[in-house]
Parts: sequence; C-alpha cells; structure tokens
Amino acid sequence: MKQTLRNILSLFVASAIFFSCQQSTIKLMNEEDFKGTIDGKEVSLYTLQNENGVIAQVTNFGGRVVSLWVPDKNKNMLDIVTGFPSLEGYQNGNEAFFGALIGRYGNRIAKGKFTLDGVEYTLPLNNGENHLHGGPGGFHNVVWDANQYKNDKGEDVLELNYLSKDGEAGYPGNLSVKVWYTLTNDNEFKIEYSASTDKATPVNITHHSFFNLHGFSSGVAKEVNSHIMKINASHYNPTDAGLIPTGEIAPVEGTPMDFREFTAVGERVNQPFEALENGLGYDHNWILDKNGEKVTEAAVIYEPSTGIQMSVYTDQPAMQFYGGNFFKGKDTGKYGEVYNYRTSFAMETQHYPDSPNQPAFPNTILRPGENYEHLCIYKFDIR
Repeated sequence: MKQTLRNILSLFVASAIFFSCQQSTIKLMNEEDFKGTIDGKEVSLYTLQNENGVIAQVTNFGGRVVSLWVPDKNKNMLDIVTGFPSLEGYQNGNEAFFGALIGRYGNRIAKGKFTLDGVEYTLPLNNGENHLHGGPGGFHNVVWDANQYKNDKGEDVLELNYLSKDGEAGYPGNLSVKVWYTLTNDNEFKIEYSASTDKATPVNITHHSFFNLHGFSSGVAKEVNSHIMKINASHYNPTDAGLIPTGEIAPVEGTPMDFREFTAVGERVNQPFEALENGLGYDHNWILDKNGEKVTEAAVIYEPSTGIQMSVYTDQPAMQFYGGNFFKGKDTGKYGEVYNYRTSFAMETQHYPDSPNQPAFPNTILRPGENYEHLCIYKFDIR
C-alpha cells in the first residue's frame, strides 16, 4: 500500500512539474518507461526540482542522470545531458556509461590486473586490453536502492545505496557505497560519495554524465568544440596508445593541454601532439592545482550561443576531460537526436587512472576502518 501511494504521488509530482514548466518546453521523461525489474530489483525514475525550476531526472539503474534542464540566457530551459527515453534504451545502447555512476574504479586499469598486499587480482577487459570504469558489470549496470527526500534546506535529495560484494568484477572486499544527489537552490547538481570495505580494495568512484551546453531536444546534436573552457591544472598525465598513463607528470605549458586560460575546446584539438593523437582528441587526466585546499574549482566551461556556464568543484586531486571523440552516431537518444562525433563532453572528478599499478600516484587503496569520501559539484550559471 505504501509503495502504491508513493508511486501515485511520484506521478502526480512529475505531472505537476510538467504542467508548471511546459511554457518553457520542458519534456520530462515518462516514469512508466523506466519501470522494470533487473536481477530481482525494481527500477524507477526519480524527479528532482529546485525553486528556480531546474529539473533533474535520475534512474536507480546505474544511478544515471537521464535529463538535466537548466535555463539559458534567454530563459529557455534546455536539457544538457545525453540519454535515452527508456530503461530499454540504456540496456541496449552502444554507449554504456551515459549519465552513470562509475565504479569500483573509474577510468582505466592496465591489462585488467593489479597486485595488492602480495595478491594479484584479475579484472574483466572491456577497453581493448584494459579494464575501464569497473568493467561491463560495474556500478553503471546495477540497480541501486533509492530513497528520495528533502534536506533541511527543503532541497530535493536522492540517496543511492549499493553493496558491491567480495569478488564482484574481480575486486576484493565487500564494499558498501552510498551516493547522494542533491539539486540545490543555488543551481548546483551536487554529488557526495561515501564507501567502506571489509578488505583492502582499490576505490575511485566517479560520475559520467555527458554534457552539451548547446542543449539537446533541438533535433540536431551540435558539436562541443565551440564551448569555451578553463581547467585549473598545470600538469596532466601523458598516456600510451591505450590511454594508460606512462607515469609521467607533464606540464601543460606550451602544449594544447593548457587550459589555464579560457580557450575554445576545438581550437587546438586537432594539432599534431602525441597526447591528442593517442586519445583521438581530449581524453586525459588533468592534475588539479589544489594549493593545499580541499575543495577547489576544477574547471569552468560555457557555450557563448546559449550563455550556459558549468563550473566544477571537487575535493579530488584530478579530473578527466573527455571530448566525445569516440562517438560514431550509433546511438539515437532522447528527442531522436543522433550522438555524433564530439557532440558531448564529460568532466569526471577522480584520482589518477591506473593508480593501483603506479606507486608514485596518490593512493587509491581503501582499507577496513577507513572511509572513502568524494565531493563533486556541477554548478550552473548564465554568462
């Protein structure tokens, strides 16, 4: 009975949001299209809204952000994330990570192997000869327990919980994970992570929304090369051809990797430079200039035509910027839009890739009695 009442209330709220915002052409996803059962667990769609009319929709299948509506400079509401209009779309799409939570280990682990406390562990390969984003059965493909509520500021929060069992995807230890998505009244999409384990294990959880500040829903997905970007990083990790870090901490100065001043994403992306050739463009880990501060601004990116600006804040030491280089138009998403080459970008706050195999990199091993914590904030403004 309680579940039925909750579903009725959820449908009523979603309908109310649609009717209150339809003058701004907001097209919310249908909650019924996201209902289903996977591995015996119920999948649902949750709608969060702040007092400014910003709306996010999230499914507990992979903790995926399905839509995110923010205002542009003309007060039009635009959906700025890639996605599919149904649960089936996410299950069958060519792009595995749209909008998802990523773990246990975000980014790549070389050859799917690492040694911890004298024991070698083998992980499934899903990126050539490497392990990427927790493998095919990672956090993006599991159903999270979900609880939606309002915090003491009256803001919408979605709490997600998942127990990754010992041996899952080859990782040691039972890892208990909690994630909180909060849509704040300051137009922030805030992500807070917490995890604990009963056995030492690598942990590097992140979030993988693909953004386009032109907005989707126009019928034609535009390239993100016109976006203007700043990354507060003086160094980055060069990689080999498989995008595994070489171990070098290289300065960005004098290279196309230097975004310490606002620069168009596409201005230097095709320059002859080994890092860009290996990644077919930008797909690299920038080492943030933290200056001893815990939470800092990692990056700012905006689109001149819409005026939408996104700032990224984090307590993590690094951020991966990916410019959509591997999109090939094989996925048709919401509103019938085809996701072609470089029509979205990702900014993933994180530790360095392949850290379990690179002792000189910051530690990513979580041990019993310790608590993993991670904060990422995507803040939206008009420029």
